[in-house]
Amino acid sequence: MPVDRNKPHISVNALAQPLLAELLGAPGQDVLVRTTAQGVRIVDAGIEARSSAAAGALIAALCMGGLGRVTLRASSGEWPTMIEVASAQPVLACLASQYAGWSLSATKEQTGGKKFFALGSGPARALACKEPLFEELGYRDQADTGLLVLETDREPPAVIVDKVLRDCGLEASGLTMILTPSTSAAGTAQVAGRVLEVAMHKAHHLGFPLAAIVEGVGSAPVPVPAGETTAAMGRTNDAILYGGRVHLTVDTEDATARALANDLPSLNSRDYGRTFVEVFR
Repeated sequence: MPVDRNKPHISVNALAQPLLAELLGAPGQDVLVRTTAQGVRIVDAGIEARSSAAAGALIAALCMGGLGRVTLRASSGEWPTMIEVASAQPVLACLASQYAGWSLSATKEQTGGKKFFALGSGPARALACKEPLFEELGYRDQADTGLLVLETDREPPAVIVDKVLRDCGLEASGLTMILTPSTSAAGTAQVAGRVLEVAMHKAHHLGFPLAAIVEGVGSAPVPVPAGETTAAMGRTNDAILYGGRVHLTVDTEDATARALANDLPSLNSRDYGRTFVEVFR
């Protein structure tokens, strides 16, 4: 999906900045903010902070590079709270920004203590472009600020922060890292808010032409946060796989659209019916 050079450049990092300001400034969002020794802003959304589902929905929108709308609503159905996602730029919002595709790890020797691993998601991925996916998308952001979301229960060590700065080509003051433990309310909501991204990723895996996807909407139940990481991962993934609903608008021949509609649902998986924790283990 090469970028149309005749169109103005879309910067997912620049578009996400107003959402970051809202996250930092709105009362009751339950985040804590500090600055590292390098000068990087760290937003704690559930490690020491209480966090909230509302903060998680805002982080999900921020993670989509300002190209998506994310809302929480009360449901009269089987689940009390649903998260709804919509984007008129689903390829950039979900695959170039929201997808957790940047693997960041450090050894015990590098950290001076415990080894570290986390998957990076959000607009800063489009600055570093460390994943082969970006070559296929034909997209690279050019902003002088970057936002990276990490699903982790501890602050990244200096070696990871330095790597992100180097790979993104940013000054320390231009980088914000948002930490969302999977066991927190914000972490639970922001993962459930990836329901559209999961569908986009599967469509890509199936070989469907991404340029033909022009709009997407989705919803998923927001589970109660679990107290243990693997269980928390299981709840949010099961919420998407078994409770998620997605509608993609495509511009293609009827037969191609029909094939995608048949192949996309999770019930076509050989593991359908098993919990995510079972499959993960």
